Amino acid sequence: MSTSPKGSMDASAIAGPVPMAELGPDESPYFNRELSWLQFNQRVLAEADNPAYPLLERLRFLSISGSNLDEFMMIRVAGLVGQVQRRLATPSIDGRSPTQQLAAIREKLTELSGIQQTIWRKVRDGLAGADIHIADEQRVSAAAHKWLKGYFLNEILPIITPQALDPAHPFPFVQNRGLGLLFTLTRDATREQLIEMVLIPSALPRFVRVPDEVTGGSGALYISIASLIQRYAAALFPGFAIEGDGLFRVLRDSDIEIEEEAEDLVRTFRSAIQRRRRGQVIQLELEEDFDPAAEALLLEQLGINEAAVIKTDGMIGIDGLAEIVGEDRPDLKFDAYSPRFPERIREHDGDAFSAIREKDIIIHHPYESFEVVVDFIRQAALDPDVVAIKQTLYRAGSQSAVVGALIEAAEAGKSVTAVVELKARFDEEQNLKWASKLERAGVQVIYGFTDWKTHAKVAMVVRREGDGFRSYCHFGTGNYHPVTARVYTDLSFFTADPKLARDAAKMFNFITGYVEPHELERIHIAPIDLRQEIYNRVDAEIAHARKGKPAAIWMKCNQLTDEGVIDRLYAASNAGVRVELVVRGICCLRPGMAGMSENIRVKSIIGRFLEHSRIYAFGNGHGLPSAQAAVFIASADMMSRNLDRRIETLIPILNRTVHDQVLQQVLLANMLDTEQSWWLHSDGSYSRVETEEGARPFNCHRYFMTNPSLSGRGGALEAGAVPKLSLRRGASA
Repeated sequence: MSTSPKGSMDASAIAGPVPMAELGPDESPYFNRELSWLQFNQRVLAEADNPAYPLLERLRFLSISGSNLDEFMMIRVAGLVGQVQRRLATPSIDGRSPTQQLAAIREKLTELSGIQQTIWRKVRDGLAGADIHIADEQRVSAAAHKWLKGYFLNEILPIITPQALDPAHPFPFVQNRGLGLLFTLTRDATREQLIEMVLIPSALPRFVRVPDEVTGGSGALYISIASLIQRYAAALFPGFAIEGDGLFRVLRDSDIEIEEEAEDLVRTFRSAIQRRRRGQVIQLELEEDFDPAAEALLLEQLGINEAAVIKTDGMIGIDGLAEIVGEDRPDLKFDAYSPRFPERIREHDGDAFSAIREKDIIIHHPYESFEVVVDFIRQAALDPDVVAIKQTLYRAGSQSAVVGALIEAAEAGKSVTAVVELKARFDEEQNLKWASKLERAGVQVIYGFTDWKTHAKVAMVVRREGDGFRSYCHFGTGNYHPVTARVYTDLSFFTADPKLARDAAKMFNFITGYVEPHELERIHIAPIDLRQEIYNRVDAEIAHARKGKPAAIWMKCNQLTDEGVIDRLYAASNAGVRVELVVRGICCLRPGMAGMSENIRVKSIIGRFLEHSRIYAFGNGHGLPSAQAAVFIASADMMSRNLDRRIETLIPILNRTVHDQVLQQVLLANMLDTEQSWWLHSDGSYSRVETEEGARPFNCHRYFMTNPSLSGRGGALEAGAVPKLSLRRGASA
């Protein structure tokens, strides 16, 4: 296996963690959730600084880091600010008060903001060397100046509206993520001074690209809308001298809270979305040399203090760089990749039901096409023998072929039920639109529970076959979203197992009719018994270790924050169980601590694709990997909200081929990766995994891009076509 982080990993049965009351935050057995998330975003930033990546891909990672930080401020920091304002002193998992957390977050945010700007300057210079010039005023030739001025006068000036800031004019509302300019003016005739605000409409692009015929083929030239307005502001203010200007940006509290007694959930959400747009200001981002008097005016009018101000010596709104990533320069992007279509389904002439009926199949996105999932629903819509379709929809995207297939099925007279989750953050409005469209087509739309999110990814098709009915199910670790399916690594499990189908039917009845399922045969559902099943599996490994049998746990998830699960894993470590965790984002578990977690290692994988699948494997008395291991896929991360406040599913993988694929191909490759991985250390820091001396480097993303999956390869490929992975050698054998 790849190089371990420093520190002894010898197994020993020792006492549990020291009580929290005796420890400070830095000595706690848990890492702070918010600071761990900021560490994750720092790893994303490191990818933007990775010289091995093409320049436009580095720009993409930089924009993602900006978007991530925006959401963090609008949700997590806003929540802490609300706790402070309500004088709530509930400590975090590591014992910090909300005030202490905010102080630590502000310090880290200042550091990350500086790193962002440093990387931005490096990437911008690199792109300039590749003839892509961004916000480069020196590149504006006479011809470009003429074109830009015409663009400003014809395309921007009619849209923007300057507003004086004085007692006669109320301070304008600045929307969430809104950009604005303040101008300090002097009237030519009277020398009277005033301040004017120009809000930049969100309908405008963040950057304008000067046409190639104007630049004369000297490379792509992008100018930001803000700098364009500043450049030609004289046309806005005739009769005034412009003494100074400054750009600012506002982030607001964007969380939505729904009262449990809400009578009309749809109406309540529509109202809440409107309130969110006017949420409390959480952060004000300013240019470094912003005029102090103008800054004081903003602070007063927005109702915030200096603690909410971030001053930037560089670009404001890093997330806007995503617009430039679309530049048509394949040489500056990752090599194009087209997902494979599973041979198993091709061999059945594209008939998904026939392929699934033959045996279970798992599709590994994005390496294998999401069209398999779309075709499953579309085929169900067109098949005259299909009588019913039931499906959960958490995030479906703005262009959803899955939703279109459900509508087509309803219009064809089939019984179609869609569980649409309105509480999918930042997708609430889109989901309301889909729900309305589905209802108009005759789909029975269910919104689920008021206080629990329906986060499970399940589709169920009931088909008339012979003298009875057969149910076909899809269980996913990711959303029914065609865009994210191209960049998120997820698993789609298709089965006709009647036991799984009966459990799925009970789950849908639970959501639609509050009929709590009893005597589940295969599936474990949160918040009913999913947590307990994880506990039982960990406890079983502890029992194996105490009997001297092989004992091991492998987990792959996005976040690990639940105190109960963490304590169970600490107990497993103390009993001698080997615990290997792949946690992409937040991890509150502290690995490698004497007396607590010597036998636990944690790594994070960050790269071209976003690791999103959730897989949980337990040695079952035989160690890992093995054919006897208990393997599950899930929609749930190991977070309290997933285990206690969401409808989630944990699905056992019992088919031999699928079991081998999930454990000895997908999960093992993640464990072996050395090129995209970071070790988490006991002090909370991360460092890149280094390849052991003499071993070959291994990139799990590259492996999956170049090797077919075990369950989808079909009879057309020889049994030995997929290279086996060796845990001992740390590479393909």
